[in-house]
Amino acid sequence: MLRQRTSNQSNYAVTWTNRIDDVSEAEWNELALPLETPFLEWEWLHDIEASGSTTANTGWLPNHLLVRRQGRLVAAAPLYLKGHSYGEFVFDHQFADLAYRLGIEYYPKLLGMSPFTPATGYRFLISPEEDEEELTALMVHEIDTFCDRNGISGCHFLYVDPNWRPILERQGFISWMHHSYVWQNRGFQTFDDYLKAFNANQRRNIKRERKAVAKAGIRVETYNGDEIPHAMFGRMYRFYSDHCDRFGFFGSKYLTRSFFENLYHNYRHRVLFVAGYDENDPRQPIAMSFCVAKGNNLYGRYWGSDRDIDSLHFEACYYMPIQWGIEHNIQNFDPGAGGRHKKRRGFPAQANHSLHRFYHQRLTKILHPYIQEYNEMERREIDLINEELPFKKTEES
Repeated sequence: MLRQRTSNQSNYAVTWTNRIDDVSEAEWNELALPLETPFLEWEWLHDIEASGSTTANTGWLPNHLLVRRQGRLVAAAPLYLKGHSYGEFVFDHQFADLAYRLGIEYYPKLLGMSPFTPATGYRFLISPEEDEEELTALMVHEIDTFCDRNGISGCHFLYVDPNWRPILERQGFISWMHHSYVWQNRGFQTFDDYLKAFNANQRRNIKRERKAVAKAGIRVETYNGDEIPHAMFGRMYRFYSDHCDRFGFFGSKYLTRSFFENLYHNYRHRVLFVAGYDENDPRQPIAMSFCVAKGNNLYGRYWGSDRDIDSLHFEACYYMPIQWGIEHNIQNFDPGAGGRHKKRRGFPAQANHSLHRFYHQRLTKILHPYIQEYNEMERREIDLINEELPFKKTEES
């Protein structure tokens, strides 16, 4: 449903819509394709909506902000009205608990992120021909007005583009620091170059893990773009679904089969599948991981396996994507949420930020000092993690 008005501050026409289908693929992607992130492109967001993965029933109601000048789309903000905090991977449940104790309705809240995707890069999509500061201020004003009129407790942008963050901070949003684990290509030409970066003990461990997969009779292959068979997208859905079911509601199982299958038609150029095959039955993969690539960046999204095989998870989700990434000039690989296994395999902790505005004075008064204090602790945590990475010392041969 479109809800439109002309801004009193300019010649911009501002529209709120619950359907990205109200925007053509071409005009949306004119703004999205120049960005580093692949997760704000029309095909990805459209498939999430068209597949029924983001709906009011799932607690992810699309509520996008569009800005046009003389009929031309010059800015957009993918936004969602959330009825809970699941599927975000930024855990603000303590904020909701505080609001409840204060008698404040925390939900619904307005959220900006690519749904279910804990990967840095969210920002407003703004034409380079426009004044970004001016147009951002206009869009924030529209968001503030919308939230005030509808009794929304807060507006939250997650996993934001680090270059966009200062602009929103100047608009009064408070930045909350978190961390991700991101592999960085340190000039590696081969996988062996990557191994040489580790101390001797961890280098042996990684070699042992890769040999364990081969010893179990598992052959691992990569498929990208037009190399991917159509049926493999449905197969990936089954692995994703089964893996999420193992963790119950906390598995964040939102994506439907049609989401995965539709990616074949309009998004496979971005997709990398890593598939493991049993040498005794090479027809169907027994395990798969799903990554997305754009430019110099690779992102791990989902994984699943029919069997528990020693180190197969590490091979499919870390080692083969890194090997593929080195061969394809990938500079950064974000394998997804969590970190227990990642730092041992050469993924340094890296700060990422969410941005928050609360529309109740009591929430602002309590949470702003808390977030600032938390950020200091988070900085120390990142430093401690990176001091423990198993890289060899400079003097080690």
